[in-house]
Order: sequence, then C-alpha cells, then structure tokens
Amino acid sequence: MRLPRLKAPEGHTVAYYHCLSRVVDRQFVLGEVEREQFVRLMREYEAFCGVRILTYCILSNHFHILIEVPERPKELPGSEELHRKLELLSGTALSAATARQRMEMFRQAGDAAGERAFWERICASMWDVSAFMKLLKQRFTQWFNRQKGRKGTLWEERFKSVLVEGAGEALSTMAAYIDLNPVRAGLVKDPKDYRWCGYAEAASGSRRAQRGLRAAIAGGERVAEAKNKLHEALVKYRVWLFGQGAEREGTTPAGQPLRKGFKREDVLAVVAARGRLAIPEYLRLKVRYFADGAILGTRDFVNRIFTALRPRFSAQRKDGARRMQGLDPELFTVRDLQVRVVE
Repeated sequence: MRLPRLKAPEGHTVAYYHCLSRVVDRQFVLGEVEREQFVRLMREYEAFCGVRILTYCILSNHFHILIEVPERPKELPGSEELHRKLELLSGTALSAATARQRMEMFRQAGDAAGERAFWERICASMWDVSAFMKLLKQRFTQWFNRQKGRKGTLWEERFKSVLVEGAGEALSTMAAYIDLNPVRAGLVKDPKDYRWCGYAEAASGSRRAQRGLRAAIAGGERVAEAKNKLHEALVKYRVWLFGQGAEREGTTPAGQPLRKGFKREDVLAVVAARGRLAIPEYLRLKVRYFADGAILGTRDFVNRIFTALRPRFSAQRKDGARRMQGLDPELFTVRDLQVRVVE
C-alpha cells in the first residue's frame, strides 16, 4: 500500500520540499523545446499556486525542484484575486473567463453554496506541494502528448519528495545539489552554462531566480534574506557551489590536473571507512539521501518532524534522525539508507 506523503505538520508557517520526478522508463525525451516549455509552465503554476521555486534543474529524463510552500492562509483569496491568478495560466480547461461564467451562473441561480464550493475547489490547488506538482505534471503531459501525437502517462510513478529544514545549511545544501546536477552528469563544467537550472536563470539576470537563491542562502530566514542584496546573494551562492570540492582547471608542474573529481569507488571507500567529506565535495556526487531521505536537516529538526508525525512510523523506532553517511558537517535524514548511498 502506498504511504501518504510526508509533509510539514500543522503550525509550520512555511515548508521546503525537494521534489523529483522521472520520465516513464527513464527515456531521454525532454529536449531543448520540451525543457523550455516545462520551465514556462513551472513558473505559471508557481504564481497560481502561491508557492516559490528556490531553484530547479530540468534534465532529459527527470527534473528536480526545490520549492517553498507557505501555510494556507486563513482568509482565502476573493473572487477577483482568484480570477487574476487564473489569468496567469495558459491553455487550461478552466480559464479566468470560464470561472467568471460559472460563478455568475451560481449567483443568478441563487446557489451561494454551489458558488462557494466551486471557489473552494479552485483554492484547494494552492499552497500545497502535491497540488502544485500534480497540476504541473498533468499540464506538461497534455502539451507533450499533443506535440508528439501520443497518449498516456509521461511520468514514472508518483514524484519523490524530501521535506527540507529551512534553517541552517540544509536548504542551501539541497539547492546546490540540484544546481550541480548537470555538472555531475558531465553536461557542463559550470552550472551557469546549463540553461535549464535555477542558477543559470539567476546568472542570466532573472530577479525571480535570484530571489529564490537568496532565500536558499539565507536558510529560510526572512530577515537574513532581506538584508542580502540580490547580487551579493548570487556571489555567495556561486562560492557555495564552487567551494573546496570543485574541480580546478589547469595542471601542476608535473602535468597532473590541479584537482580531479572524486570517483564513485573512492567515495564508497571513504563512506565505508566512516570518513567524512566536506559539503562541496559531497554535492558533486549523486547521493540518494537528497531524493530518498524523506526529511533533511539537523538532528533536532528531523526529530521534531518525526515526533509530530509519530503514527506514520514503526512503534519500534525511538527517534527519527539518521546521520547521513560520509558528510561533514552533520546533516540528518529520517531514513537510514544503507544500500547504494552513492549512485
């Protein structure tokens, strides 16, 4: 039986999620045109759903999104604001004009309950990570199927998600892990050269993308975020991306590379020996914790979420935090991954 998705408990004013979804059979079908369209739709539904994309990476057979989801407001938007949000969407079955017509029909019929239910049904798609991902993936699939003359699902199973702590280094670590995907895949040497990731969009001058990375660097702290100028935040983030684990071009006097990348077998040996890697070094690897860890943050954060969602876990478990193998400084997840930690 499929387990319910782990989400932030009630009382969290904002939650952060790393979302990952793959194309069915992991086929390489997302070319340049498809990735451009995906980003466009992602931005549309970001605005409609009231969430914020901190960063993302769209590859040829899967995508990553780091998303900020605020708590659902007690006062839902009025009809005019709702229509304004609907106008942000392109080519959907429920347009702003259609919504106005439907609500006017309810009013003329004196059906206040029907009008309210219709309005609340639209609002249910907002401020929720699952609703955002469902709308985005469905809308892109519809577009993709029309373009390719195909039918059926495009995505493999349901999307994976990891609840990420906003404070400390967990959020910026996850952001960097996402933006370094094309580097790990050998597509580019610098993520700024990969058009379909948040860092490249920010580096090209997009203030929206820059604000997302500024939030990631600030660790979700609104005060710290406000103090950082966009340009300064982008510089800090680049330093974070290309820290001590980055490969360096050039050679030594003996003709050897200044720094080689880490090979998978070398990393596995370090992990097996309970050695530690610095965060920038760790981020250059494809590590399962970032996709399968379910919750990511400090020991205290993971245990607090574990306690709040206690019925979701085995009665035998004493606490939730499981230290990520091979990483220094410490970060924790709720799942103890012992097989194929590094892929």
